[in-house]
Amino acid sequence: MNKGINIFLSIPLLFSSSFNKDQALQKPNIILIMADDMGYECLSAYGSKSYHTPVLDSLAEKGILFSEVVSQPLCTPSRAKIMTGLYNYRNYDYFGHLNSDNPSFGNVMQEAGYSTLIAGKWQLNGLDNKDVFPYWNDNTRPNKFGFSEYCLWQLTGRGSRYVNPLIEQNGIFLENTIDDYGPDIFSDYIIDFIERKKDSPFFIYYPMVLVHPPFQPTPDSKEWADKSIWSLKDTAYFKDMVAYADKIVGRIADKLKELEIDDNTILIFTGDNGTHGSIYTHTDHGIIKGGKGSTTDAGTHVPLIIYWPEKIKNGFVYEGLIEFSDFFPTFAEIANTVVVSDGVSFLPILTGNKSITRETAFVSYNPDPIGESKGKNSGQFVRTVNYKLYRDGRFFNLTTDILEKKPLNSGELSEQEKAIRMNLVEEFKKHPDLKVK
Repeated sequence: MNKGINIFLSIPLLFSSSFNKDQALQKPNIILIMADDMGYECLSAYGSKSYHTPVLDSLAEKGILFSEVVSQPLCTPSRAKIMTGLYNYRNYDYFGHLNSDNPSFGNVMQEAGYSTLIAGKWQLNGLDNKDVFPYWNDNTRPNKFGFSEYCLWQLTGRGSRYVNPLIEQNGIFLENTIDDYGPDIFSDYIIDFIERKKDSPFFIYYPMVLVHPPFQPTPDSKEWADKSIWSLKDTAYFKDMVAYADKIVGRIADKLKELEIDDNTILIFTGDNGTHGSIYTHTDHGIIKGGKGSTTDAGTHVPLIIYWPEKIKNGFVYEGLIEFSDFFPTFAEIANTVVVSDGVSFLPILTGNKSITRETAFVSYNPDPIGESKGKNSGQFVRTVNYKLYRDGRFFNLTTDILEKKPLNSGELSEQEKAIRMNLVEEFKKHPDLKVK
């Protein structure tokens, strides 16, 4: 057992692997790209009219576009859930922190023989609570969560994520200038890693820093030539930032093709939560105001596109539910590893059986369980594709009330709606109530 997993020996073993070297080349590479603050409405593949995302649209056309993916409403809660496969009430304690009580998908993939890399946004060392976490400046924590290499923003220090970024790479702060752009540094390192690891299975987790505020010009913006651009902040640049995120995905996809390893590489793109509330997006379904931090659809409905030419021969849209706890068991199944999680593997969708046994999605959300804002915007809900029930009893038909303006009156429900509501009530009984003072 490698050093990266030793921190979990105090709890019951949550996974086992039958990996051997002969199997290594049979396992697919995996690249998970997760944009920061990008709801589903930001991609033209989902009907956006405000932004142009040709690379992601092409991947969606050739792969699978998932239409009903449910995240947490905020970054750290989503990251904790996707990395560990557990609901927030089990493993989320402080904003900006990932506790080590449970293994991450990095540990699982590393133990299964994958070369592992994380690049992009970390923000999981507890920088906001240095008095609580004495290891806030431990630059080996990504390694302890199973990543043999890293290139990260906001690991043990704070600084810009875009122009002249503060980035730590494998224990060393990079020397950057105003000419350097954070997203380019991350993607360059990812491409270098792919080139070095192309002959063995690799797992790359790329939590992007794009498209989170501050909204600033990118190297493709006309304003980039002005050296004062670091001070510009305007939602008008959001369009450029979405386009640049799409471009970076294209760089990675092109490298896979160049190295002729794209067929057996699972390329995944998603977002961690809804778009920032200052952004209004024109779509085929009307104007959508970003809902980051809210438990509404606008805060939890994110894109998911998966491209895997070896297994996905014809692109299609999957209309069933996926929630963030599902990634962990999916990766584990790909790695031939048994794990315990709250999720359901969606590997059968990728390999031809176009359905899984997930009829509901559950979200337990308290953005800051310990801090001064404890309880603000918190809540729990269970939903099907079309209906949503909150712990406090509010019940919505999402097909007719996507903004959740008018709860359904219990006395006016159809027999079918009564049955759906009863099933959701039963689902709630599996989870503890979120008690907020």
